[in-house]
Amino acid sequence: MGTVETRIPARLDRLPWSRWHLMIVIGLGTVWVLDGLEVTIVGNLAPRLAESGSGVDITSAQVSGPGAAIYVLGSCAGALLFGWLTDRFGRKRLFMATLAVYLAGTALTALSWTAWWFFLCRFVTGLGIGGEYAAINSAVDELIPSRHRGRIDIVINGTYWLGAAFGALLTIPVLGRFPVDVGWRLAFALGVVLGLAILLVRRKVPESPRWMIIHGRTGAAEDLVDGAERAVRDGTGRDLPEPGAAITIRQRRSLGFGAIARTLFRRYPKRAVLGFSLFIGQAFLYNAITFGYADILTTFFKVGTETGYYYAVIASFNFLGPLLLSPLFDTVGRKPMISGSYIGSGVLLLATAWLFDAGALTAVTLTACWCAVLFLASAGASSAYLTVSEVFPMETRALAIAFFYAIGTAAGGITGPLIFSRLTSTGRPGDTALAFVIGAVLMIAAGLVETVFGVKAERKGLESIAKPLTAQD
Repeated sequence: MGTVETRIPARLDRLPWSRWHLMIVIGLGTVWVLDGLEVTIVGNLAPRLAESGSGVDITSAQVSGPGAAIYVLGSCAGALLFGWLTDRFGRKRLFMATLAVYLAGTALTALSWTAWWFFLCRFVTGLGIGGEYAAINSAVDELIPSRHRGRIDIVINGTYWLGAAFGALLTIPVLGRFPVDVGWRLAFALGVVLGLAILLVRRKVPESPRWMIIHGRTGAAEDLVDGAERAVRDGTGRDLPEPGAAITIRQRRSLGFGAIARTLFRRYPKRAVLGFSLFIGQAFLYNAITFGYADILTTFFKVGTETGYYYAVIASFNFLGPLLLSPLFDTVGRKPMISGSYIGSGVLLLATAWLFDAGALTAVTLTACWCAVLFLASAGASSAYLTVSEVFPMETRALAIAFFYAIGTAAGGITGPLIFSRLTSTGRPGDTALAFVIGAVLMIAAGLVETVFGVKAERKGLESIAKPLTAQD
């Protein structure tokens, strides 16, 4: 270990978009498809699991309430554990390990025979998914050029809803064509098949050269970036511009939790408040609604096994939001787009709550309202991950993502499903409308925090947004 002067961050940031970057996006970004698939399958299969003869003695409320909370609890624990390991042992080792944990949890869920085993498997599945968030977001942001980082990160996070749409449509034949004790198991098994395919693609994704430089693997990092530059030149037929300024790094094996905590709360306290606010707002809204939407359609509008169609429509608009709005996060800027998406979705959600409580909505019009709300909210939720992954130093990036995800999700993602399932189970429109109002207020509050503490990170190198702790003047 020593001190090294390197242009690797500048060399990566000046690369034009190429097939090399696309393979990284495919290999790493598909994890959100898995998460969306998992959450949606469980939410839409809840009524089926509760039926007599399903093979598991469990109620629909247990699946969408405690079951959802246990899954989120596992995600929080996995994010913290694997986030720390990611900063210590590297991005690639951990994004392979976390996918393996997810596959094991999902496969074992398909074999459930009692409620306690189902809950245990949901916890293990959550461990893998939570670890994926920390490992993947840090790797993506460190490999993608700065002028494309916002757009790519938001779209990747938005692919959660491609998995959600697929999961919703998948539950329709599962509920209608297979025996009650077979269909739901088959749905989880298909998730394993998709995960195995992603595992094969992910094997070719490289380690982060930024992480390698800090941890003393200078030669390997230089070789990797040399190969990336050759691939980009061959793929685009263009000469590469000269890289920017070099940075001097004092290499080290790892940082202790004390140094990381001081960085988050002493050096960047305003950014810490911002991270908490964004994650709590989106986590409460999304975890509460995602796990309970099928129950709303069933309880208030008597929708039967066709809930998957409604959810697929909502999921489509959730993906369209990040897809269509993401370029603006790199052009208009982070602050106006993040605050606008949070506050705008919160205002629309308040209007939805008022209409729902007044009895003015049907299953179709409620779905239309949610499409409008989530078109904006989905882009905002994706930007929460982008924000915490780019505004803290490189040495703390994965753990910072894990920390804010875990704390914010624990507050909104565990509490949300428990409160929401209790409110919707009463059958009173006013109680469900109250849950909508709570989610709306938290989203608006987070948007206001962004207007005050937001960081103008668009088109800037990661090292200029937050100077590495190991960097020397």
